[in-house]
Order: sequence, then C-alpha cells, then structure tokens
Amino acid sequence: MERPRRLAEHRHPIYAAGVVATTVRLILATSTSEPRTLLARARHGQPELVGALTDFFRTHGFLDPPPGLADGRAAARRARHIEAAPAPLHSLVTRFAGFLLLQREQARQLGLRPNQLKTIEIRLDAVRDLAVHLYAEGHTSWAGVTTAHLESFLALAPARRASRLAGLRQFFAYVHRAKAVLHNPADPVAAVQQRGFHGPTLTMAQQRTLYRRWAASRDIQPHEAFIGLAALLHAATVTELRLLTDSGINFHHQSVQFPGKSAALPLDNATWTALERCREHRRGLGSDNPHLLVTRLTRTHLSPAGAAHIRDSLACLGLRPCILRSTRLLTLAEELDIKVLTASLGMSSAGVAHYRPGTTPPASFT
Repeated sequence: MERPRRLAEHRHPIYAAGVVATTVRLILATSTSEPRTLLARARHGQPELVGALTDFFRTHGFLDPPPGLADGRAAARRARHIEAAPAPLHSLVTRFAGFLLLQREQARQLGLRPNQLKTIEIRLDAVRDLAVHLYAEGHTSWAGVTTAHLESFLALAPARRASRLAGLRQFFAYVHRAKAVLHNPADPVAAVQQRGFHGPTLTMAQQRTLYRRWAASRDIQPHEAFIGLAALLHAATVTELRLLTDSGINFHHQSVQFPGKSAALPLDNATWTALERCREHRRGLGSDNPHLLVTRLTRTHLSPAGAAHIRDSLACLGLRPCILRSTRLLTLAEELDIKVLTASLGMSSAGVAHYRPGTTPPASFT
C-alpha cells in the first residue's frame, strides 16, 4: 500500500492509479516481483514505468545505488571524441585517452588534485580536431607532423589557441615518450595569454539592487532568491547548488556544507531565509526528494535538478550564476589572503590567483 500512497501524494490520483494498474499487469505478465526482471521487462513494454519503479526499488534497498551518472556521461562523450578521429590516427588518440584517465586516478591515489573530467574532454577535443585537420591534408601518421602543421591548425581559431595548445603539448609529450614520434613538434609553439579574470561582473549599484530584490521581497520565486544570494554572497557554483541536500544543512548553526567542501559555510540572514523558503516550496510539492532545489520534474524522483534549472531561475533578469560568482570572487580575492580563500572555498591556488587584482579591470555587466 505504500507505493500507491506515495504516488497519490506526489502526482495526480488518476496518474497514480494508472501507474499502479500498469505495474500490476506487468507483474502478472512477468510472473515475478524480482526488481531487475521487472525493470528489464518495463524497458521494452512499459517505458513510462521505469523511472517510478527504479526510484521505488532504490529507496527501499532492492537495487544498488546508481553508478556515477556524471562519470557515465563523461565516458560516453570521450568515446565520441575518440571515434571522431580518422581511422589511421585513431590508435594513438585512444591510448592518450587511457593515459589521461590513468594519470587522473594516480593523482587521486596520491592525494593530489586530479584533472577534472571536463579538462580531459577539452584535451581530447583538441587532439581530435587536429587529427581531422591533418587527415584532410593527406596525413595518415602522426610521425610526419611538424611545428608548421600545428601553427596552421592553431591559426584556424585564434581565440582557442591557448586551450588547444595545452592539449596538443600534453598529447605530443605522451606520444614522444611512447616513441611514436621522433621529436615533439609542440615544444617551440607558444601562446600569449591574458593573465587574470576579464569576464563580466556587476557594479556595486547592481549588486545592491539585486540584494534588495532577493532579500526584501516575498513575491520572488524561492529558487531564484536562494540561487542569487548564494552565488552573489557566498560564491556558490551551479553544481554545489544542484547537489545541496538536507544532510548538508545545519539548522542549529544556520550553515550549509556544499558537496565537495571540507568546511561548513555560515549563512547570512537573507540567504538563510531564502533557504527556508525553498524548503517550504519543497514541502508544498509533497516531495521526498532530499535536494533543496526540487522542481515539478524532480519531485517524484530522488535526483537533483538539472543545471539548466539553476541558470533558468535567473534568466528573467538576464543574468547567469557565473557572473554573480565571479563578482564575489573578485571581491574576496582582493580582500582576503590567498591561503584563506583556497581553504574557505576549496579552490586551487591557481584558480584563486586567476581572480587576483590585475592591471586590466574586468568588463562591466550591463
């Protein structure tokens, strides 16, 4: 009886009755109630049941927790990058991808900061584009690649020169050690980069206007207020906001511990009030989802809201969360010691140094 009750609480009774009736027919047709068998049959005959059944079985311990969704999607993207490389140049691209993953795992085991999966994808993206470019010019082997070939490739997209060159340097260093090429053609190539942060930020007047909107008005959608204040005052990232759950909220100390952070972050009264409103909004949806930011799409599941929801919550203002966060990071980098900032925000020293005051002021957001 628990399943029909929960469905009726979360969705329209007619929908709940339809799901229960379809599930009963599935059990009778399958002649078993074993979770994996039911899910396998549902995927072929009743795909609309898969989400509800999966959440139900996982909630009650009948299925193991899902593997890392982000890791699985990253693996699929890497596979697409590798497959896009022309066949004659494909082998070394595959080996390079394996090397990057091994390097990431070794860094993790040694307690060092491993490369992010996104960084690995960017590196493979550069190598794939070079492979396509070389193959179009008639190259079927990496051994004949010269510095002039790399310069002609990098000239195709000057704005991406530094990013692409970082991937090509790592790739050719690897293939040179593997004795696939006699010399490293990327060694003489250079890329002049602007130092420091040069993206858009908010003026002090714009920050005050936004703060009054989110702190004083009860008519603002709760998610907009919390996302805005958390990013503007506490430099929260989109991922941290998405994955924040009740287990990371300390009601006694009025603080939160975002996923991946080693220390709890005390919240000001305005941000805490916005957090409480988000919890009220979730209760109004009748959801068991433990995440703070629950939408109408995720109220019947246990998964977090998508990154698009975080961005769309501020779309009415023409803002992106990254602009709010960058504004706060620039202020903190100017006021705090770099060691204090790395410890409090869990950033690397290089990441914090990116926001240190420079000679060129950042662009203003209008």
